[in-house]
Amino acid sequence: MTHRILIVEDEPSIAELIAINLTHAGYEVERAMQTEVALSLMKDSLPSLLILDWMLPGKSGVQFAKELKANERTRGLPILMLTAKSEEMDKVSGLDSGADDYVTKPFSPKELVARVRALLRRQTPIEHTGPLTLGPIKMDPSAHRVFAVWPDHDPKPISLGPTEYRLLQYFMANPERVHSRENLLDKVWGNEVYIEERTVDVHIKRLRAALVPVDCDRYIETVRGSGYRITKTPTET
Repeated sequence: MTHRILIVEDEPSIAELIAINLTHAGYEVERAMQTEVALSLMKDSLPSLLILDWMLPGKSGVQFAKELKANERTRGLPILMLTAKSEEMDKVSGLDSGADDYVTKPFSPKELVARVRALLRRQTPIEHTGPLTLGPIKMDPSAHRVFAVWPDHDPKPISLGPTEYRLLQYFMANPERVHSRENLLDKVWGNEVYIEERTVDVHIKRLRAALVPVDCDRYIETVRGSGYRITKTPTET
């Protein structure tokens, strides 16, 4: 299957550079200079991945990413944020908006293609597992669904983005173990991904936020100085 990549970038020369390199790498490419045009292109079918510039006319890429992640239809769409902003807080803001990865300008076309490949690779399950259960959290990988099942309550679905789903799947398949950020990058993101360890913290935060409505966020514990784990016996709050 040929992956379709949508580039939302208002600088024609940059959009052309990205498009040429992605086309040479075997991807189908579409381009939009504004978010309204991007939405029109996504109306009938979603792309495999979105490359989104931070600064766009009309609506910023950050705001657009937030809107896409808040929409059920587009929540799982991988987003690669592209921007000239390179400070750590800018990166955190971009990731907090819903971006799955972040590339600063000027960028290496080779690195950009590698990041695209890595993001698309994440859409494949980490490994085949049967149904997983930890406390009230139940995961059915075959149906790609997660529920919270508390006694005397109806099951409640838990909505997760693709990276948060993979994190939870890996945690549930390896409970009570402390996982370093480096280990999570290797096992969940893949060892060829060009991202920083801080990215793990951002996605752990998103995973916990998704678990808050069903009172399951306390099952994900931070082990100071070591990393994270999922536990069957969380501390009562």
